[in-house]
Amino acid sequence: MQRVLGYMRKAIQEFDLIQDGDRIAVGVSGGKDSVALLAGLARLRRFIGIDYSLTAITLDPQFHGVPGDYSAIEKMCAELEIPYVVKKTQIGEIVFDARQETNPCSLCARMRRGALHDAAKEAGCNKIALGHHYNDVIETFMMNLFNEGRLGCFSPKSYLSRKDLWMIRPLVFAPEKEIRRAVERTGLPVVKSKCPADGHTQRQVMKEFLAQKERESSGFQYRVFGALRRSGLDGWGFPDRTEPMKEVF
Repeated sequence: MQRVLGYMRKAIQEFDLIQDGDRIAVGVSGGKDSVALLAGLARLRRFIGIDYSLTAITLDPQFHGVPGDYSAIEKMCAELEIPYVVKKTQIGEIVFDARQETNPCSLCARMRRGALHDAAKEAGCNKIALGHHYNDVIETFMMNLFNEGRLGCFSPKSYLSRKDLWMIRPLVFAPEKEIRRAVERTGLPVVKSKCPADGHTQRQVMKEFLAQKERESSGFQYRVFGALRRSGLDGWGFPDRTEPMKEVF
């Protein structure tokens, strides 16, 4: 977990993600990335020198009307002494049953974002921490290029003016393999996804494409990440442009 904490600390400091007094809602789906994010932020509070509070929030999509079991996450939050909120939604029913979307990810993501924003405001938070990691950055950048013909990616930090909320992504320097290893070694609880589209998404296609390119040309993904940072798009520029990018592997 120490390596993941190092990546998180670097992102927090480089992009100025957290300040004293922040009340941070952590979006916890139950997947490895979100539980690592929650555990990491809880541990960083002890030594990073920033005074902030955490609230964990899970949006239960209730796929096919069946509530999810988040008891393991509830236990984890109790051990960490972090308030935990589970918001039951009809997102799964709307996306897969009522609308029967052939490409459900976009609608589902929009609905989840809106519900998470509302839940964070209800909890009195001013920031939302999301579990996007290093590989998510590269995949999103390439999906926008290939599928939409544009250069862009989500930002490490962004402000939602209509809700007066900041979105922060402390895991953007952490490779997925490091997160997976940390979760396995520390025994963090993971809730298996029950999404009907799991493993059959455009993101999965891009993940496999990038893995193939990496096999063909070692360092391919690192170079894509470097191109995004050097471009300065969407808040990804270097604080000091004279400082070269350090490899995060």
